[in-house]
Amino acid sequence: MKIIIIEDEKPAAEKLLKALQKIKPDIDTLAILKTVNDSVNWLRGNPNPDLIFMDIELTDGSSLSIFDQVPIKCPVIFTTAYDEYWQAAFEHCSIDYLLKPIREEKLQLALSKYDKLKLFFADHFQQLSEYTEHNQGSSYKNRFLVKRGKDFVSLPCSDIAFFYAAHKLVCLVDNKGQKYILDNSLADIEKQLDPAMFYRVNRKYLININAIIRMKSYPKSKLQIETAPPVSEEILVSQENVMAFKAWMGK
Repeated sequence: MKIIIIEDEKPAAEKLLKALQKIKPDIDTLAILKTVNDSVNWLRGNPNPDLIFMDIELTDGSSLSIFDQVPIKCPVIFTTAYDEYWQAAFEHCSIDYLLKPIREEKLQLALSKYDKLKLFFADHFQQLSEYTEHNQGSSYKNRFLVKRGKDFVSLPCSDIAFFYAAHKLVCLVDNKGQKYILDNSLADIEKQLDPAMFYRVNRKYLININAIIRMKSYPKSKLQIETAPPVSEEILVSQENVMAFKAWMGK
C-alpha cells in the first residue's frame, strides 16, 4: 500500500509512521509533506497514492484547501487535534477522522476499514471522483452530513427548514426543529444550495421556501416571515430586499 503523510509537526509524523509500519510492515511511504503548498505541488506532479493521512491545521493554512487546488482521487484518513472539522472532512474523500493523540487501536480500525473498502475504491472511486470533478460548479448540494450524538447523519436538503447564524456559529434546523452546528459560514452554505429552494432573507437567516408559512407587512415597508418550525424572534426582510424576495416566492 502506497501512502503519503501530510503533517507539519515532525514528531507527530514520525510517530504516525512508526505506528503504521508496526501495523503494516509492507507500507510504502512515498512522501511526508509539511505544508499546503508542498502537498499541492506533490499531488500535481505524482500519481495519487492508495491512501493519504492528512492533518488539517498546517503552517500555511488548512489542508482542506488542497482539495480546491488539485483533484484527489484516493481515500483520506484525517489526523487532527481538532474535532470541529469532522463535517468538512467527510465531504472530502474521508474514510475516517482520528483525533490526536492517535491510539494504535483506532489506527488499526481505520486501516481495517480501508482494507474492507479498497475493492470498492478500486472499482468505483475513480469514476466517482471524475464524476464529481466533471460536475463541480454545475450542481447544488443535495445533503448535509450532521452529527447526532455520537452518530453521523446524512440529512437531505428537503428536510432542512433553515440555517441561521448566531454568535459566530451557524446552525442548521430541520423540519422537526432539531438543531445542528455546522463549520461553514452562512455565505459558503448559500453558494452550495439551489437558489430556487433556499433564499438568504437577511444576514442571519437562509430559509427553505417550503418552511415559509406566512408573510405579512411590517413597518417601514419591510416583510415579516413566519416559519415552521417557528423561531422565537422576528425574521424580517428589509425594504431593499422585499421586491427580490417576492419575485423569488412567486417563481
